[in-house]
Amino acid sequence: MITLTKKRRTARGAALLGALTIVAGTVLSTLPAFADEPGAPPAATEAPKVDLVLDGSGSMRTADIQGKSRISVAQQSINEVIDALPAETEFGLRTLGATYPGNDQKEGCKDTQQLFPVGKTNKVEAKTAVATVRPSGWTPIGVALRAAAQDLGTGPTTRRIVLITDGEDTCAPPDPCDVARELASQGIHLVIDTLGLAHDDKTRQQLLCIANATGGTFTDVRSQEQLTQRVKQIVTRAQDTHTITPAKVTGAEQCTNAPILTPGVYSDREKFSEHRVYRVPVKAGQELRASVSVTPDRAVARDYGVMLQATDTSGQELVRGNDAGSGRTDVASTGLRWSAPGAESASPSPSSKTGAASTDRTVCLIVSNSFAGQSSVQADAGLPLELTVDVAAASPAPDGPAMGLGRGWILLGVLTLAGLLAGLIFGWLARWRIAVWREN
Repeated sequence: MITLTKKRRTARGAALLGALTIVAGTVLSTLPAFADEPGAPPAATEAPKVDLVLDGSGSMRTADIQGKSRISVAQQSINEVIDALPAETEFGLRTLGATYPGNDQKEGCKDTQQLFPVGKTNKVEAKTAVATVRPSGWTPIGVALRAAAQDLGTGPTTRRIVLITDGEDTCAPPDPCDVARELASQGIHLVIDTLGLAHDDKTRQQLLCIANATGGTFTDVRSQEQLTQRVKQIVTRAQDTHTITPAKVTGAEQCTNAPILTPGVYSDREKFSEHRVYRVPVKAGQELRASVSVTPDRAVARDYGVMLQATDTSGQELVRGNDAGSGRTDVASTGLRWSAPGAESASPSPSSKTGAASTDRTVCLIVSNSFAGQSSVQADAGLPLELTVDVAAASPAPDGPAMGLGRGWILLGVLTLAGLLAGLIFGWLARWRIAVWREN
């Protein structure tokens, strides 16, 4: 009789364990999937490529940055950048004015040399090459930019030149601004970022012109820390954007004549305190996802803000995102998400003769900024703006921003139920084991 009772209890325990296994499997199968979200960027077709051009002209010997010479500050910063290079980034080094010490300007204006080819970086060799630079010659910026573009080659993704210099070109022609425009017109996806170690107006204007021509940025460098940080940011930027080259677009002042955007990445320029408008078609049951980044590539006032607003064609606001601050920034970014109503809940279009529900919507995206330039800062050309647009299937929860909260409550409910059932089952198992132990 005891043996029969034990067998029955053993069978009951096995049944309870089987029930627990079923509950666990059910819980796992009902958890929402967060991986492989739609709209993920495509895999990179090639590595990000950056060519750093270092000024080695005689003026780089000047010691006016925190008591150090301009060249020593640049060399130390470049060494720190090399140490922090992402493994996948292909990095190269080129100099201008660093190898010809003579007085023949014609010869000196040909002086540009590739120190380290663009490719996978041997950090020891690259830093050794940087240490050999001795300021000596002229400043052939235009010639060096053309050579750096050849260093980088061509391809489907964006390449970046980082120019570190302390003065304007002393060898024109070619004028470096014209060279930058020439490179930009070739459609080779080349961006030139400029960093100035001197602070005279002519140098600023020339470096700003070079950057503006290619959609790059200009930084007026005041310290070694600032130089290091800025070059690292540019290298990181190359890593972030090399997979997709933004398409150039020009926003409008009104939604009625704004350009129509499909999912993708776009670049534009926006003046201080300006707004730009774009249109995005969104069908019923779809979700609009958009983000914008505005880069203050010149000296700006401390208080700033960026807003991305979605409205309907009548001007009624649907959703907005904003970012603001009161200190130095290298980029200001914000984003938004908005889900269009399903076809069954869409309101009739006023222009519809049949009164049928309109299943398509045109959303007006408005990018505004409250940046203000410091005194004597050039306002033309506008601040670089990058806009990312995606349209995907609408989230389960209404109005995209609540999506995460909705998923969270579902997950919490599932886990609570699983915990309750598991607690009951383990309680029964414990009572069964105690009963068997007492009988034995």
